[in-house]
Amino acid sequence: MMLETKRLRLRPFRKSDWKDLVEGLNDLRVSKTLGLVGYPYRKKDAVEWIKHTNKEWKKKEITNYYFAMELKSEGRIIGASDLFLVNRFAKTAKTGSWLAHDYHRKGLMTEAKIAIFDFAFNKLKLERLGTEAFEVNAASNGMMKSLGYHYEGTLRRAIRAKSTGKYHDEHLYALFRKDWKKARPRIVKKIKERIKKE
Repeated sequence: MMLETKRLRLRPFRKSDWKDLVEGLNDLRVSKTLGLVGYPYRKKDAVEWIKHTNKEWKKKEITNYYFAMELKSEGRIIGASDLFLVNRFAKTAKTGSWLAHDYHRKGLMTEAKIAIFDFAFNKLKLERLGTEAFEVNAASNGMMKSLGYHYEGTLRRAIRAKSTGKYHDEHLYALFRKDWKKARPRIVKKIKERIKKE
């Protein structure tokens, strides 16, 4: 399965992606705001993760969609955008993502999220997406608000970064289908304008 945007392919991880994973995640600027990614991040970590995600894709009813973000122009993985804990009865799921530091502030994660949200709300017919962000991660919190997420509260010292061992407050957000429909045209227009300038 693959989702495609102007600049990205969102697809399952391949065994050969391990080098890109290590290059992107073995960077404390990235891993310090991710709960489960250790530092240093090594080949064995990447290989284990790829095996885990591939098992999820082979399930009869997929509940965890782990998408690798492949940048078309470079043919390499620059991050990931996930849709996981899908509950088809409740019509809910959670989202998570990371992006290699050199690709920040280019609108690439927003571009990926548009495809993920369209898949979640239109294909899977979900009603609510939840996500979390470290309080100290200003860029991530800002992106959630710009995408139409609603802030729902803060969990104090709720997450510990494996890379640093530090505890962090965690902001909770939710995005609803009706709100995404309203926000989508504005967000798509903004990304198109960004791509034209490149």
